Amino acid sequence: MKKEKAGPVSELFLKSLSLSHFRSHKKGALSCDARPVALFGPNGAGKTNILEAVSLFSPGRGIRRASAEEMTRRPEAIGWKLSGLLQASTQTYEIEVRSENGGARQVQIDSKAAPQVQLGRVARVLWLIPAMDRLWIEGAEGRRRFLDRMTLSFYPEHADASLAYEKAMRERNRLLKDQISDAHWYVALERQMAEAGARLHQAREASVERLLDAQAAAQTAFPVAELELIQSEGSMPHTEADLRDALAESRFRDIAAGRTLVGPHRTDMIGTYREKAVPAKDCSTGEQKALLVSLILANARALKEDIGAAPILLLDEVAAHLDPDRRAALYDEICALGAQAWMTGTEAGLFEALGDRAQYVEVTDEAGISSLSSAR
Repeated sequence: MKKEKAGPVSELFLKSLSLSHFRSHKKGALSCDARPVALFGPNGAGKTNILEAVSLFSPGRGIRRASAEEMTRRPEAIGWKLSGLLQASTQTYEIEVRSENGGARQVQIDSKAAPQVQLGRVARVLWLIPAMDRLWIEGAEGRRRFLDRMTLSFYPEHADASLAYEKAMRERNRLLKDQISDAHWYVALERQMAEAGARLHQAREASVERLLDAQAAAQTAFPVAELELIQSEGSMPHTEADLRDALAESRFRDIAAGRTLVGPHRTDMIGTYREKAVPAKDCSTGEQKALLVSLILANARALKEDIGAAPILLLDEVAAHLDPDRRAALYDEICALGAQAWMTGTEAGLFEALGDRAQYVEVTDEAGISSLSSAR
C-alpha cells in the first residue's frame, strides 16, 4: 500500500470558523491561530457542537454521524452553513459546508463545488469523543468505523473504495434476499466487490502497521495498543482473486442467510495493552481511554511524517478519565506535534497545564442560544 502523495505542509490549522443556524449556534465566529483551542463552559452550552462543525471539514458525517437535517437549528429549521479558512502551509483554502432545508450537505472549496472526498485531500481531521470510550467492549462495527477513519487519514482514496464496495454489496444482498441463484447475476458485482474489497483490506492492514510503528517509536506516557485484524468467521482473503473466489464459493450460504458473509465488512479490530498483555476489552476504563489516546497520537505522528504537518485534532471531554499527570502529558505531546487540537471541558482549570500554549474560548448558553467569547 503506497503512502498518500502530498507536497510538504508545514502547518495545518483553521484560521477562522463561522457558524450559522448550526445546532445550538444561531450565529458564531472564531478567529484562531495554530495553537490548541480550549473550549470551556457548562454542560449543554454547545461546546461539542463546535467540534462537530470542525469535523465536517473532513469527509463523512462528522463526529455524531448525524444527518444534515439533524444538524439544523430549531425551531427555525431553515438549514445551516459553516465556513472557514484552512491554512495548509503557504496556501489558504476557503471552505464552505452547508445544507438547505434539510437537504444533503454541499461542499465548496475556494467557491467551487467539490465532493466530500476532496476534503480529505485538503485537510486531515482526527477525533476522540466520549462515545468511543466503549469502543473496546461494544460491537465490531464501531471498531471498523474507528479504523476506517484512521485509514482514510492516511489514504484519502479509501473513501472511494469503501463507497464502491458498499454499493456493489447492496446490489448483491438484494439478489440474495430475492433468492436468485443464477451465477450470471453475481459475477459482475462480485468482481467489483473483490477489486474494492481488496483495496479496503490492504489499506487497513497498512494503517495498522503504521500505527504500531508510530507507537513503538515514540517516547510517550501512553501505553502501546497492539492491534490485530480478524474476521468474524474464517479469514479474510488477501488478494482480489481470492476474495472473488470466496464470494463465489459462499453464494449458497449467503442466499440462506440473506446477506454477504465474507469480505472486509466482516472485519474486526482487536486491541491489546502490549505492556501488560491484557486484551483492551478487559482493561480498566482509564486504561481503555489511554489506549485510544495512544492511537490518536500515533495516527497524528504518522500523518505528520507523511505531509509535514500534524492533523487537526478534536478531543471532546478528553480529560474525563485521565489523571492530572497523563492530562499534562497529553497536552505536552499535542504541543510537541504542533497540532491545532480543539478540546472541550467544563472549566478552564482543566487546561491549566497548557498555559499560554493554547487559546481559550468560553462557550455559554442563554435561552437555548449558544455564544462564544475569547477568554485570553
